Amino acid sequence: MERREFLQKAAITAAVASSAKVHAAAKTPSNPIQCRTLGKTSEKLSIIGFGGIVVMNEEPGAANNIVAEAVDRGINYFDVAPSYGNAQERLGPALASYRKNCFLACKTDGRLKEDSRKDLEESLRLLKTDHLDLYQFHALTKMTDLDKVLGPGGAIETMEAAKKEGKIRFIGFSVHSVETALAALDRYNFDTVLFPVNWVLFSQANFGPQILKRAQEKQMGILALKAMAKTTWPSDQAKNHPEPKCWYQPAAFPDEASLGLRWTLSHPITAAIPPGDERYFRLAMDVAQNYKPIEPHEEQALLAGGKALEPIFHLHNDV
Repeated sequence: MERREFLQKAAITAAVASSAKVHAAAKTPSNPIQCRTLGKTSEKLSIIGFGGIVVMNEEPGAANNIVAEAVDRGINYFDVAPSYGNAQERLGPALASYRKNCFLACKTDGRLKEDSRKDLEESLRLLKTDHLDLYQFHALTKMTDLDKVLGPGGAIETMEAAKKEGKIRFIGFSVHSVETALAALDRYNFDTVLFPVNWVLFSQANFGPQILKRAQEKQMGILALKAMAKTTWPSDQAKNHPEPKCWYQPAAFPDEASLGLRWTLSHPITAAIPPGDERYFRLAMDVAQNYKPIEPHEEQALLAGGKALEPIFHLHNDV
């Protein structure tokens, strides 16, 4: 290990050492995860969301157990999508007995009225519910995607009709492009935006601050992705990496990942969704049950470890 890398890791370890014992003892329902208000709505969401990938490919019993534990520890925000394999099929039955007290978000990859309606009805069936609290356009990466969903015959027609029918309550979108996010925020009065709020992306790629600023100005519900992300996988691990439920290389477990999550939660967001890997999700619950904003010396150590890393997303030159 090079001396520079050793010093960076030592700094991160020192920065979290004072809270390590607290995190280890965090697993108790008597210390529930706190909630924050979702933008202009009156909804209060747990600061950590349950990403549906956590239960993807799990046995029904295992899915039931992790959902029950999450609810017991104070999580009331659940997010899933049709593209997450069999996650909807697993989450629906596991969440059924808690549904009335939970905020359930789902997504559609459909860009037009017909395919998005098909997605919606199938999600309602698999999730065993008569409505979704939040329905989102999934991964609006390209401007052409935005043009389709907001254009004539676009998926926005499904969402607006479903809202009148009582099948959805709020409308949002997830995004991995600054350009598309800013355009979406200007062109429609969305309730929420779900996008990466990450220490490496903000500091090394200037990716995300613009979305955060604009969403704040519109008093939207701000939901964060990739809080525990670090960089891309090395080329020799790109296809066969050690984290099957995490397409990017996550921050080092547990110290760096804990700091990364606290860094994200220290921004004006409502909630963060951790990686689908169960180890990282459980770590996120531990951190959230004893959450404290990141301190200057901790942030300095975290950002120092992010220098020269390859960001998982990049900013277009015209933004």
